[in-house]
Amino acid sequence: MTTARPHITPTAFMSLQPFARGFHFPTGIAFDEQGRLYVAESGLPFAGAPAGGRVWRVDESNRELLADGLRSPVTGLTCHDGALYISEGGQPGRILRLALEGGPVETVLDDLPGGGNYHTNMTVFGPDGRLYFSQGAATNTSIIGLDALDIAWLKQIPHPVDIPGHDIELTGVRARTDNPLEAGTTATTGPFAQFGRAHPVGTRLAAQLPCTSAVMSCAPDGSDLRLVAWGLRNAFGLLFLPDGRLLATDQGADDRGSRPVGEVPELLYEVRQGAWYGWPDYIGAVPVDAPRFAPDGGEAPAFVLANHDELPAPETPLVAFEPHVSAVKMDASPDGRIVVALFGDEIPMTAPRGPRVGRCFAVVDPRDWSTTTVSSPLKRPIDVKFGPDGHLYALDFGHFEPGKGTMDAAAGNGAVWRMSW
Repeated sequence: MTTARPHITPTAFMSLQPFARGFHFPTGIAFDEQGRLYVAESGLPFAGAPAGGRVWRVDESNRELLADGLRSPVTGLTCHDGALYISEGGQPGRILRLALEGGPVETVLDDLPGGGNYHTNMTVFGPDGRLYFSQGAATNTSIIGLDALDIAWLKQIPHPVDIPGHDIELTGVRARTDNPLEAGTTATTGPFAQFGRAHPVGTRLAAQLPCTSAVMSCAPDGSDLRLVAWGLRNAFGLLFLPDGRLLATDQGADDRGSRPVGEVPELLYEVRQGAWYGWPDYIGAVPVDAPRFAPDGGEAPAFVLANHDELPAPETPLVAFEPHVSAVKMDASPDGRIVVALFGDEIPMTAPRGPRVGRCFAVVDPRDWSTTTVSSPLKRPIDVKFGPDGHLYALDFGHFEPGKGTMDAAAGNGAVWRMSW
């Protein structure tokens, strides 16, 4: 029997209605086996919001606090086998387990990379019973630059460097900038190195676990950590399809910092064991030095890796979304289509200029990977789940408009929305 597919129009999601309001910059929702809803707040202390992540059990009239004081930012929430799995993106990153029927919060994985541009992201459980999670890059494109001082949740130099998931060899790419650590001087920085330092040309760096820019997996108790795939810059959203394929959204490089890249699309990939997804030298299997990726007022960046011939061929995406829409989390609908939340641009923090994009949803048909963009009343869609009642639930991060070193945000502005499908 084939499930009926509702017609999706560009305004189809305007029927979303508020279900629960008043959250501080929430990032994840999950349902348990009984159909109860859970919401994770990031813990980002913007606009007077309380510091430290929190997890709530929520219905239309009540909410119960289950955990607080979590390492910020909390980036993901997954329910599996009677427990919540919470992703903490702090320094260091960590994945926690919280039994639904009480008991202490347990650490599943600790000492994951943290303190950079991106974080330990959401978890999913595969058909093999393993826990899968993604780890974002520490930098925009492998070189620590002055843009770190403009990122609202970072504002820090020095900060941790990127860690390769495959063995790599470095070219002689360098970036020279002002040195904020010593007034009146300049600093020269290379890829995969601390600010103001550079590895010699031809340096080989061995693969490590855990690494950045990767999808990894482990046993449910955190043992047996393995690399699944490397070269995903920031795979913020993961989803297993019913046929066992793992999908990931990958947030494209920005036009900022010491190795800026222009007009980079957001991508949707199938994650394959052992694959390389191109970061930091390819974008959707296209070389980063292609003229189309030239940043505003400059030339496209040069390669930082010298051993492409030793790496797997970079993977081709299933879908390329518009640049800067910030594809985040997703879920499969009862009829098989995939709904992707598009958080929206963060210009001028991520690029000197550009149109206002995202802040909406995309509906992707996996039969041919065609995509329909759908507007909504949400300010910053960040997660979406289909509930056991058949409704679509969408999570709104709330008002959040970063500038270069500034922030226009509103605490308590996040909400869960609901609509029939």
